[in-house]
Amino acid sequence: MKQVKFTQMKDGTREEYEFLTAHEIDHTRHTADRLLKALVELDESLSGYQVTRLGHSLQSATRAWRDGADTDWVVSALLHDIGDIYAPYNHDEYAATILRPFVREQCAWVVQTHGDFQMLYYGHHLEGFDQNKRERHRGHPCFDDNAAFCERWDQASFDPDYDTLPLDFFAPMVREVFDRKPYDAEVIRPGHREPLTNPEIAKGRAA
Repeated sequence: MKQVKFTQMKDGTREEYEFLTAHEIDHTRHTADRLLKALVELDESLSGYQVTRLGHSLQSATRAWRDGADTDWVVSALLHDIGDIYAPYNHDEYAATILRPFVREQCAWVVQTHGDFQMLYYGHHLEGFDQNKRERHRGHPCFDDNAAFCERWDQASFDPDYDTLPLDFFAPMVREVFDRKPYDAEVIRPGHREPLTNPEIAKGRAA
């Protein structure tokens, strides 16, 4: 079978749906490659900064890596703005939706809400923007994680002279994350928090 015969889903047979499911499973195996390609396309996205959106993403991930962050944090930092091309008004939610089945709940929430936390740095300069928008999340267990994520990795990563690691360095981590079983309880770990930084690991990575 090369394709199904039905034109309405209600008319599909068991054999056809088994065929489609096999195709979908194969398709998901290449998610990491599609995301890496999408990151490259960020170079053609929003301009005006001293670095491209890809450069910003790589710099954020590099800072996370050099802080001793674990793989979930590093990949989240790398992909946090991947929605800029297709979802400019809710890019954070877009990125979080991609990550949520494969990373710790803590990281997905931070990515989902980081746009509100970033307002701290520029909201007071623009009419109609709320510099303190992050306060609506005050009391969330990961509030401080998001504040640190933005301060250390996001708002700081627009430096054209920073020694940023290339995309190829992070590609194995992206593949590792998206090769995981989706929504695996041992990965998602609701309520569990891991620190953004690990000085001992950071020391080794700086060596």
